Amino acid sequence: MEDRKRKADDGSNFSTGSSVFHLPSSIVLSILGRVVATERKPNTPHEFHFWTALDSPVGIGTIVRVESAQPVNGVLPVVYGVVVEGFGYTDVETPLHEVLGYDGEPGGDAGAPTRRTEIRLYSAAVLRHVPEEPLQPVSMGTVHLASDEDVAVALRMDAYLTPGSSTGIPVGLYRSGATSSPVWLDADFLLGPEAAHLNISGVSGLATKTSAVEWLLASIFAHFPAKKGRVAAVCFNVKGPDLCFLDQPAAKLDDADRALYDRLGVPAEPFKDVEYYAPYTAKGYALNTLRSNDALAHNVKPLTWGLREVLQYAEVLLNKDDVDAKADALIDFIKERVVDQEFSDPKYLTAVHRVQSFGELERWFRDLLTGMEKQNAESWRTHHVATIRKVRNRLTNISTRCRGLVTDDGTVSDLPFGQFRDRAVYVVDVANVEADAQDLIFSRIVSTLREHLEKRDLGVEHVIVFVDELNKYAPSDGPDTYVRAMLLDIAERGRYLGLVLFAAQQFRSQVHRRVVGNSGTALFGRMDPDELATPGYATLSPATRTKLSTLEKGQLMVRHPHFSQPVFVRFPRPAVLSGREGVERFPQAVEQTLDEAVTRALRTLDRTVTLEWVKDSIALADEEEVLRARNRTIQAKPDDVKAFFRGQLKRRVRAEPVDAKPRTPLKTAPTDDPYGF
Repeated sequence: MEDRKRKADDGSNFSTGSSVFHLPSSIVLSILGRVVATERKPNTPHEFHFWTALDSPVGIGTIVRVESAQPVNGVLPVVYGVVVEGFGYTDVETPLHEVLGYDGEPGGDAGAPTRRTEIRLYSAAVLRHVPEEPLQPVSMGTVHLASDEDVAVALRMDAYLTPGSSTGIPVGLYRSGATSSPVWLDADFLLGPEAAHLNISGVSGLATKTSAVEWLLASIFAHFPAKKGRVAAVCFNVKGPDLCFLDQPAAKLDDADRALYDRLGVPAEPFKDVEYYAPYTAKGYALNTLRSNDALAHNVKPLTWGLREVLQYAEVLLNKDDVDAKADALIDFIKERVVDQEFSDPKYLTAVHRVQSFGELERWFRDLLTGMEKQNAESWRTHHVATIRKVRNRLTNISTRCRGLVTDDGTVSDLPFGQFRDRAVYVVDVANVEADAQDLIFSRIVSTLREHLEKRDLGVEHVIVFVDELNKYAPSDGPDTYVRAMLLDIAERGRYLGLVLFAAQQFRSQVHRRVVGNSGTALFGRMDPDELATPGYATLSPATRTKLSTLEKGQLMVRHPHFSQPVFVRFPRPAVLSGREGVERFPQAVEQTLDEAVTRALRTLDRTVTLEWVKDSIALADEEEVLRARNRTIQAKPDDVKAFFRGQLKRRVRAEPVDAKPRTPLKTAPTDDPYGF
């Protein structure tokens, strides 16, 4: 780093490498306080103390600038610090003296001829020395409130805010006294490759974790440098309707929030390109999402997988204690030798099988086991019959356990891997899905993203994956699951690929250390006092921890690799509709009948499809056949939706009543027949 030199003649400007900042004369001349050091409270290179007037605009988190009058190597040093502790006291030796001064009456008149001297003393952690060397204890000098330029230098933001090559991403606004300065994160340390990943902690409901992610995504989309490539986001909605209305404008955005958006250079508008994905319900009629209102159905798509997509991640759903090495060997054999291939075994199989769905896999197992029973065989290709039965039970049960996500017929509706769009948000709604299906969805989507990023054919160079409730997926204790191992791999190596993890949780101390430890940037909303008492927060001062436990909504404490100390910022309310307000404005659709569900699904492809046409088309088909035809139509997206849908249904002829031919009546005996009875 080049020497930072400050002119010692008037103190009105100084240099930090290539940039020269000119400080307003009012800022230079306004003295906030003075540095003080005693034997009991000495100053160090990393901490100093100063006193101020009683009415000074200084509080916990205030950034200050110290100007020394003693030159070092011919240069007047400048030190920047952030206030981490405050003290106030008088010259009273014991509380008893104060009691006696008021004759033991709190409301009485003090008899002292003068007011007692009171002092405000603050401790500040050093953010930066200018010049950096030699690193010495902070010397005596005047203390000034930091200006916009001071904040940029103190937080080392001047290194990545160079005009023409800026990599800054605004995270919020630092406010103290008359100072209101944008705080920027370095994109190279937020999205890679230098460092990456973001972790957000805070209590539920008050820490605004989801709001912070929505704001930060908007900021990234607005400021991410085009030279660094394209960026998209994949968000997993794991609880309620939190992320279900990202494309709808906020119900309320006041003037103060709009002013914050203008100051930080981010458009106050919802996301323009959003797609939603959700599995079907167990019944299979409608999608399992709270975004089910007809007015929002245009960008909601089904998420369904078949055998080929699921079998690769079967270990996510299988119990490791139950499936041993023998079962794993058979599953690997099925993956490599049976699925998507012509497979025959004349000794045991009655036909040639091409397994492409769970239904065909079940038929293959049934044929194999029947052949083994006829031959009275105990093993097949080194696999014991008991192992085959176990694997059959576990694999064919997947489509039942994950019904609505996994299809028996192999129909696939997936995220547009290979066609991701720049600045697009893909939301996968798993809030109402069972835990097993959630793990499968998360594992397969993130693994597929990684595979495409390795091949550089995803469509974008950077993908942000947002996961809430990280305590559940990567806990600090418990068994080592497939999902946790994958999250650890992303946290440790994802930045080289452009795969970035944005995660949130209530209790950071209960998340695996390697996940939070590899997060280059950390945000903290209002924290639980019990959480703050854990060892992970021991580096924070008591006053900082107290402020963290009382933060208002919209305030965050930010840690970033460029910042020597955490900084408090304020961010605006997200410009998107919140989950609670969205549910009220767009009520969930009532449960639909089969023909209504099919009509709604097909109308996303062809607006001319009517309920009467659907009723007429499916009148003779059974439910399973209709759902299969609907899924295949959505997957194919044909030009002629009606013809394709009807082509998936079996041809049937309506039963029509046949007119009965008139029969000739039997002749009756004459009435005068003498032989009649």
